[in-house]
This record gives sequence, C-alpha cells and structure tokens, in this order.
Amino acid sequence: MPNLRQLEYLVAIADTLHFRRAAERTNTTQPTLSEQLKALEDRLGVQLVERSRSRVVMTPIGDQIVDIARRMLSDAAEIRMLAASGGRELSGLLRLGLPPTIGPYLLPQVLPALHRSYPTLKLYVRENLPEDLPRFLDDGRLDVLLTLLPLQQGDFTSIPLFREPLFLTVGADHPFAARTSVRKDELKGMDILTLGPGHQLHDAVLSLCLEFGARLRHDFEGTSLDTLREMVVMGLGATFLPGLYVQREIITDSSLKTLQIEGRSMHRTIGMVWRKTSARQHDYQRLAEFIRKSARETFPILAPAG
Repeated sequence: MPNLRQLEYLVAIADTLHFRRAAERTNTTQPTLSEQLKALEDRLGVQLVERSRSRVVMTPIGDQIVDIARRMLSDAAEIRMLAASGGRELSGLLRLGLPPTIGPYLLPQVLPALHRSYPTLKLYVRENLPEDLPRFLDDGRLDVLLTLLPLQQGDFTSIPLFREPLFLTVGADHPFAARTSVRKDELKGMDILTLGPGHQLHDAVLSLCLEFGARLRHDFEGTSLDTLREMVVMGLGATFLPGLYVQREIITDSSLKTLQIEGRSMHRTIGMVWRKTSARQHDYQRLAEFIRKSARETFPILAPAG
C-alpha cells in the first residue's frame, strides 16, 4: 500500500501540474518528490503522471487514484483531529464551504458567538460556486457545506436549517416602488436580472420568471449580489434578492424597494451537508444546531425548514 506522504505528493502534482510547485506545496525537494512519485508508480504497477520538458499531465488512471487519495488524506486528517480534540465537541480544524450568496451575510452574525462557545474550534471558510461545492466535499477538500437544499449529487447527509425568503427588488423610481406587494400577473413581461449560470439563485429566479411570465435578461447577468443591486438602481430591471442579503444590505437603502408577491411564498432552503462516511458526524450535527438557533435569533425573517 502507498503511504500517506506519497499520496500527498500525488495530489499536489495533480493540483499544480508542476513538480517544483508541488514540492514547494508539500515542503520537500523536487528530487525527493520525483523519487517518491516514481516509487508509488512502481508499487502500484501503473503510470500515474506523464512527464515531459514542457508539461505534466495526469494519466486517466492517475486521475482516478487522485480522487481516492484525496478521500484517504481527508480521512487521515479527521483521525488526527479527533485524536487531538481528546473527545471535546467542536474543536480542531473544520473546513466549511458555502456559496457567496450566503457567507458574507450570515457568518458575521454567527461566528463570534460560535467562537465564544467553542474557542478551540478553528473554522476555515471557503466560498465557491454551488456547482463546485459537492465535488470539493466529496474529494475531501472540504468537511462540511452550508448550502442550498436539496443537493442531488454525492453520498451525503444533509440537515435543513431554515427557509430564507426571496424578495422582488426594484429601484426607487420604479412604478412598483410605492407599493408593498404586487400580483403575479403584474410581473408578466417584466425585465428580471439575476446572477449568471452556476449560481443556484440563477436557477431559482429562472423558475420564477417562467412561472410569472417575466423576462430573464441574459445580456446583463450579475457576478455578485452587489452588482445586481447596482444594476437595479440604474434601471436595468428588477431582481429577486435573498432575505439575508436584504436584511444586511438593502433594508436601509432608500434607492431600492423590496416587495412580496401576493399569494406566492418565495423562499430557498439552506442546510448543512457532509459525507455519510465522516467520523465527525456528531460535531456536524452540533454545528448545524448552533447555526440554526443563532441564525433564527438574528434574522427573524427566516422560517423553520420543516
């Protein structure tokens, strides 16, 4: 069997496709990394990496073995963290992934209380597009996700935390700006802006546009919630914004107005997700309960997930 250090070298090569950078990343010398990679190939009896003067390419079987190596390294890291924690709940390093439409608005309200309650927990937070997060969780680069549910892919466990409302948002000079709600039929033909493909909000807004007969503007797709906000202010269209963002950024902005749709509840479900095989299931359940309670206390607009 290969040792963990050899697997670390292999994963570093796969991530960097460069021997020198892989050696720097793993704090070793390039000759040592090359020797150990060759020893790994000899032990397995397969070529994992194609080498040339100009580039490094993973072989097909090399890519498959890298996926397994990531999971093995992740499991080994979990074993070390469990041992280091001495059985204490929510301690050690935990790698949390989440989409950019959630993290900046929820975490600042949750993390200070989390740190006070669990001072030995070290939380590494990584934002990524929702379509990338399941892959990073599956291959061990992340331990747990805070994301939209349902999550269709992967052998994961998920716990719903809360339902976050979506609000129709228009500029202050829009004909709807003097109102608190609109009928569904009044949205027919309206220009609607949203984030680009790859964001779950894009899919949710597209579904709403199809339901209401509104027109999704593909020529002006936002790269962030802030850019959507600015385009609405400039009169390029209306949009649907998540409640956490509205509460943190929009509620006191006189250049925008948020409205509800009469007779139509609009929301998205936020939950926590982790691998079914993880040894830290209890920790993740405890973290989920903490975030659920803290978020509901801070943001009254959030509804129970069940």
